Amino acid sequence: MIEIKNLTKRYGAHAAVDGLTFTVEKGEICGLLGPNGAGKSTTMNMITGYISATDGTASVDGLDIFDEPQKARAKIGYLPEIPPLYTDMTPYEYLIFVAELKGVKRAERHDEVERVMEKTGVSDVAERLIKNLSKGYRQRVGFAGALVGNPEVIILDEPTVGLDPKQIIEMRELIKTLASDHTVLLSSHIMQEISAVCDKVVIISKGKLVAYDTPENLSADTQRKRTLKVTALDTQGEVNSVLKQLKDVENIELLPCEEEGAVTAEITTTEDKDLRAEVSSALSKAGCAVLSMKTEVLSLEDVFLALTSENQPEASEEIQGEKQEEEAQK
Repeated sequence: MIEIKNLTKRYGAHAAVDGLTFTVEKGEICGLLGPNGAGKSTTMNMITGYISATDGTASVDGLDIFDEPQKARAKIGYLPEIPPLYTDMTPYEYLIFVAELKGVKRAERHDEVERVMEKTGVSDVAERLIKNLSKGYRQRVGFAGALVGNPEVIILDEPTVGLDPKQIIEMRELIKTLASDHTVLLSSHIMQEISAVCDKVVIISKGKLVAYDTPENLSADTQRKRTLKVTALDTQGEVNSVLKQLKDVENIELLPCEEEGAVTAEITTTEDKDLRAEVSSALSKAGCAVLSMKTEVLSLEDVFLALTSENQPEASEEIQGEKQEEEAQK
């Protein structure tokens, strides 16, 4: 339903999005995950046709968004991070306006607006001014606007940003209900949110694809790695060299330690193996008495941080690039 091939957006020498390739099948909920400034909003703006691409293609139901923009956009409902609401309107007035813009027939507009208000839970505030609504209700009104016309594809950019915990849960449940009738692509920088509602996860960092799989497979992959924290006496500075000689050790990081004459090492294993006995034996033979030891299984949040934290660009770079694009379009 959504097919992205080598999608690239450059602002001068900076690549906000760099060669993204992934697909979202019909009926799937796919999460676009990455830190602030990773290129999520830029990617969504290209898929929806709001900004042009430097290279690559984005198609919706076989329609290229750049070659056939009107036909492709007709299949998309888009909720930006900040919904473009007219706050002096009521939700009903605003959604009637959206229905008109989307080409819904006049005779069908009232019923269509009633349908999306009921689905998103805003019927009880239909006649209140939007400016007097809470953040959660405003987000729901924006969501309702994306659903007007019953588009096949729904694209949601940070749909729960700024919501309280209760509102976040409600929004997640609402998103889950869409899968039976729509294909959904949503962005977030919160792993828990993505894993709670998505069938597939696309993780990007510095504009590049770093992971693309189901939450279950990503979780299974992380279960094959463990971290082991060990604190040992290190008067001769031998702990690091001793640990490096052990099999199945992928990475060693030395951490600050309050114990005088001791060092704490965080060891990452290559497989799901308990190395406590081997580590203890090796350190003891080297005269490095073990003071404490603790093992942990890596979580999805851990793998996300590991994949995205290194040399992550500032969010301002992406924002500045989008401003340049907007200026060029004027």
